[in-house]
Amino acid sequence: MIVILFRSMLTPEAGTDYTETSDSLFARASEWPGFVALKSYTGEDGERLTVVWWKDAATLRTWREDPTHADAQARGRERWYQWYEMDVAEIVRESRFSRAGERDRFGPAI
Repeated sequence: MIVILFRSMLTPEAGTDYTETSDSLFARASEWPGFVALKSYTGEDGERLTVVWWKDAATLRTWREDPTHADAQARGRERWYQWYEMDVAEIVRESRFSRAGERDRFGPAI
């Protein structure tokens, strides 16, 4: 499994066009072969962390090369992000625990 850690800070110009594009990309990605899950968090200082899990490097590569995704990335650099940092990591070991009846960390998506 591959995990993307995407840290960012938005510009003041990141308004409804950013939100609409983000929502649309999430809907598109969630239907993409190999997509596992996505979680986003925003700190008190406005820094954002988005964590995305992919089945493997091959499925991530097809998403990275998607023209709609590439267009959104270009608009993000032009308008929406003050900065971003992205780390791509391969999971080398997994461990899970769940009480009876509790869902796992990815919920029903996997």
